[in-house]
Amino acid sequence: MIKPHQKLGVMLLTAGVLLGAAVTLSSFKTINLASLNKDKRFKVTENKTQKRVDITIDGKPFTSYIYPDELMKPVLYPIHTSTGTLVTRGWPMDPRPGERVDHPHHVGLWFNYGDVNGLDFWNNSTAIAPEKKNGYGTITHISVNQVLATDDRAELSVTKHWKKPDGTILVNEDAKYIFTAQGGQRAIEMVVKLTALKEDVSFKDNKEGLIGLRVARELEHPSDKPEKFTDANGIATDVAKMNNDGVSGIYRSSDGVEGDAVWATRAKWVNLNGKVKDEAVSVVIIDHPKNVGYPTYWHARGYGLFAANPLGQHEFSKGKERLDFKLKAGQSVVFKYKVLINAGANLSDAQVNNAFKTFSSSK
Repeated sequence: MIKPHQKLGVMLLTAGVLLGAAVTLSSFKTINLASLNKDKRFKVTENKTQKRVDITIDGKPFTSYIYPDELMKPVLYPIHTSTGTLVTRGWPMDPRPGERVDHPHHVGLWFNYGDVNGLDFWNNSTAIAPEKKNGYGTITHISVNQVLATDDRAELSVTKHWKKPDGTILVNEDAKYIFTAQGGQRAIEMVVKLTALKEDVSFKDNKEGLIGLRVARELEHPSDKPEKFTDANGIATDVAKMNNDGVSGIYRSSDGVEGDAVWATRAKWVNLNGKVKDEAVSVVIIDHPKNVGYPTYWHARGYGLFAANPLGQHEFSKGKERLDFKLKAGQSVVFKYKVLINAGANLSDAQVNNAFKTFSSSK
């Protein structure tokens, strides 16, 4: 079981790369590994034995890219504010008192989808019975391709494989994570390139997707009644009414929609404002104008699932729209998102709009 407080491991260099050599990944910068981490504010530390890459700033944890077998996908977990506050739920990796224990596949920050050639990558977890596993896909970490650490940022480029139950590779994913910090705000930019390999790949409209974040209990909406949520496979999960002490989260979209009403609406961004103990915290997910399905629909639930899904249009529009996005064999698509984690103050619409304008102007 991976614990967020485990000590940072020693950087293990990619096989075949000598210390001081430069590593190049197409479309990513060239770096000199000899200077990586040396006297820099950001540090990136890979520990292959523990299946993790840790990102720190000024010696403090920011987040980790982890890929334990029991998760069925790599994720960023946990995520800390600049003051060390956790904005991600701990369960099931590192449970904390008072947390919900539903949806074991909701861990940290992730990227996957609920219907890829009929396979459910979103809901796969150790909770799925063995006899039902043939309906689920797994995303496997393959390699760390490039790392960068400077005073201003850290970058991590990785390759993952989206696999069928028999191990056949359906989709190749090249993902780049860019970590920055300014004042009390930290940010994670994700650039995800999906490539269909030997066969055409269909992303049938499905509500389970695409970039997801499971937030800490304090950032959930106060729960006034128990609820039941059913996934695309008809499997229902009970979400209980709980003690609301210290729970203060509320969604607000770029169109001014608030609370649970954000679900199944389109918006350029959604801002989750709340408090963790006495600290004001904002967590924002920003869509990019070049993404398929922009502006995205939001699969944002009051119980703590915060997700943007541009591919589930038929589900969110109640049948008025349909996308059923497809990639021909050999074709690729790129998705870009940015996540802001602000500590010490809740972000205003104007502040998030400024961040959106900067992000949307990026190539």
